[in-house]
Amino acid sequence: MVAAMSEAMKRAKPEALSDTMPGKDPAAPAALLRRMFDAAVAAAQPALCLPPHLPAPPRGRTLVIGAGKASAEMARVVEQHWPGALAGLVVTRYDYGVPCERIEIVEAAHPVPDAAGMAAAQRMLALVKGLTADDLVICLISGGGSSLLALPDPSLDLAIKQDINRALLRSGATIGEMNCVRRHLSAIKGGRLAAACHPARVVTLLISDVPGDDPADIASGPTCADRTTCADALAILRRYGIAVPDSVIELLESGRGESVKPGDWRLEGNDVRIITAPQIALEAAAKVAQEAGVAVHILGDSIEGEARDVGIVMAGIARQVALRGQPFTTPCVLLSGGETTVTVRGAGRGGRNVEFLLSLGVALNGLDKVHAIACDTDGVDGQEEIAGALLFPDTLARAWQLGIRPRDSLANNDGHGFFQALGDSVVCGPTLTNVNDFRAIHIA
Repeated sequence: MVAAMSEAMKRAKPEALSDTMPGKDPAAPAALLRRMFDAAVAAAQPALCLPPHLPAPPRGRTLVIGAGKASAEMARVVEQHWPGALAGLVVTRYDYGVPCERIEIVEAAHPVPDAAGMAAAQRMLALVKGLTADDLVICLISGGGSSLLALPDPSLDLAIKQDINRALLRSGATIGEMNCVRRHLSAIKGGRLAAACHPARVVTLLISDVPGDDPADIASGPTCADRTTCADALAILRRYGIAVPDSVIELLESGRGESVKPGDWRLEGNDVRIITAPQIALEAAAKVAQEAGVAVHILGDSIEGEARDVGIVMAGIARQVALRGQPFTTPCVLLSGGETTVTVRGAGRGGRNVEFLLSLGVALNGLDKVHAIACDTDGVDGQEEIAGALLFPDTLARAWQLGIRPRDSLANNDGHGFFQALGDSVVCGPTLTNVNDFRAIHIA
């Protein structure tokens, strides 16, 4: 276990602690928070969590397919542990590929799909044609797969899906709402990929990045039955005022975009397994703090809502702890995960974790002895190659000294610009996993 964790940390490629922590004191609050984040990422590495879930080899062929930010690393782990013949294709985010010998790795765009992802989806559907009941399909799915495995319904083109995806990302819709729309405009999501594999046995190994760990919402559930409907998808588009072409309205109103439903005979015998999830990462982070003698309180692994609103709420809890000793005594760390959203109104650089952190900082207004970190466990917050950032008690004061107005940065959705100017961004490169947002508040 120790060796596996060590290898996982090497693959996650976090920045050296000495390069990121002011004062280089590993016992300092910010250093502890960074070590907690690194532990969360390491605990979710495929090398650690995937091997115990591999099925027995079949009588026939074994085919590996998949999509997501962690899918290439998952494929490499399968290759390393599979005893027999193997072939396949997985699609991952640009720069997230790793070398594999028998499974082809394709890279595509995230969070807005591109032609490379669409071509990979088409090839994947062709690859699973003609399988038999003696064959096995291992499907490797992780967060980001919704964009990476993009194949519009035949009545739509890629440009339409790109426009809708951009609008959803800016709208403040939850991940569940976004994926409901994606499933009903797709030719591969919402159980369609598993249906295409029939009669082969399908074993889906999932790394969850969604609140609640619903398999149908992880990468929009390409191998999972879907309880939502075309009517639900249409209602979401109208709820957020997202204008769409008539072809999209017709697809949804007619019901032609309906996904594969529970009880469908083509999905009989399919095995869906979540191999790691946000809660596991939070527990690994908690252990680091506990070993340092700091109490930890996990507030939830599936917190959603507007990032700036969650920041205000968390600031209120932190203030009560710091000033009143309620509901927890100090020193302590407040941990949480999930996936917040951002309704984009400004022209800044995002993303949701730094927006949360900036909102938290503005609400705390320099409260002494409170430090925080907020990062995306895949190493990319929004569309920036930046995982997130650190918040210090003097963050606002240092910003003002530079002529930066924190409230203006927040109004402009410019969390990355704000924290990068202060030198407090967390950059770790591709982590090769994805268990969603990681937030920790240390109160001394």
